[in-house]
Amino acid sequence: MLFCAGQDAALWDTVTGPRPSSCSTPTHQSSRAEVMVHSCLRDQSGAVSPPSLNLSSCYTAMPDDNLLHVDGQAGVDPETMPANTAAFPPLVADDTRAAGHPTMKPNKRTSSWRRMLQLQHSPLRAQNCWTFLWTVLLFNAMGCIQSIRCKPKSFRDSIVILELNATIDSNPTSIDETSGVVLRYRTPHFRANARILVPPVAAKETWTIGWIQACNHMEFFNTYGDKGMSSWELPDLRDGKIQAISDSDGVNYPWYGNTTETCTVIGPTKKDSKFVVSMNDNFYPSVTWGVPVSDSNVPQLSSIFRDQSFTTWLVAINQATSETLVLQTIRWRMRLDIKVDPEKPLGQRAVLKEPVAQEQPQILGKNEPIPPNAMVKPNANDAQVLMWRPKTGDPVVVIPPKY
Repeated sequence: MLFCAGQDAALWDTVTGPRPSSCSTPTHQSSRAEVMVHSCLRDQSGAVSPPSLNLSSCYTAMPDDNLLHVDGQAGVDPETMPANTAAFPPLVADDTRAAGHPTMKPNKRTSSWRRMLQLQHSPLRAQNCWTFLWTVLLFNAMGCIQSIRCKPKSFRDSIVILELNATIDSNPTSIDETSGVVLRYRTPHFRANARILVPPVAAKETWTIGWIQACNHMEFFNTYGDKGMSSWELPDLRDGKIQAISDSDGVNYPWYGNTTETCTVIGPTKKDSKFVVSMNDNFYPSVTWGVPVSDSNVPQLSSIFRDQSFTTWLVAINQATSETLVLQTIRWRMRLDIKVDPEKPLGQRAVLKEPVAQEQPQILGKNEPIPPNAMVKPNANDAQVLMWRPKTGDPVVVIPPKY
């Protein structure tokens, strides 16, 4: 392409000759009649002004003795090459050729012509061109990748859980018989903590990150021999009307608590925010030795059975839009079975049968959605009722719900 630029010129005598149809020269005469095709010039004397090309930024000149090979002929020098362009490969655009022109004698810029010819026929130069093109494309691609990477991430994509743990203490449930009115027991603690990283928040928005917990199953029976049993119940959960019920503290809905359980990030921020949110839960109830609907305090308690299941979520909530992001889901369960001999002296009546150690929590690989009732009032403590269910007769509400 470069060599043909030097040959694609036609001589036109503006005084005696007609204007060639393929010539792009304007119709008005010039003091110096010349035709310019692909940057090559001829004046009226026929002398050719070789194109002024500066390829030094892309290529280096080859030694003078390294002559190109054309049509199988070695040692071809551009100064002795025939003027007929048919000797060159058909590289002219639209196959335009200027055949029969006088031999062009390069002037003092012979080395530039030689570079042009060597560039056109040297595989090494072609390889350099491809290398250069590949480099340009690579840097363009890197620029696109950089643009994508620099695009601000959403809060959902940027928040990171650096560490998360969920355990139940290994100690067994402890029993307290110091009171002559009630038996108390304390279960081991469920504990969850997460270390969170929030990169700089670009937008003016407020996010709260913390723990939400719901109870999705409860059996809680205190048996009094052949008299009957008392039970703490969640009616809507028992009857299958809801999937789960909030286990919030009853103040900071939907959060389990508002001390160590949550942390708030207020944007915009200029640096990373790192913090820990943690929670713990256990049971520490009191059970009367006597029948709860009786005025007598005669010990008749014979057993305590409890089986409760919970789902705990690590969640981020946008305070303005209520957008809710579930970051992690945990399931855990607390069980106990205590046998009581009311005939024995106080302090020797109750024995923990099982389990000695609780089943450890499950950190789910796939998050579960939060049921609607887990986000709103009432919570489990306010919704539960204490029922007395005698062996004979109708059930009696001992303690009604608080809501």
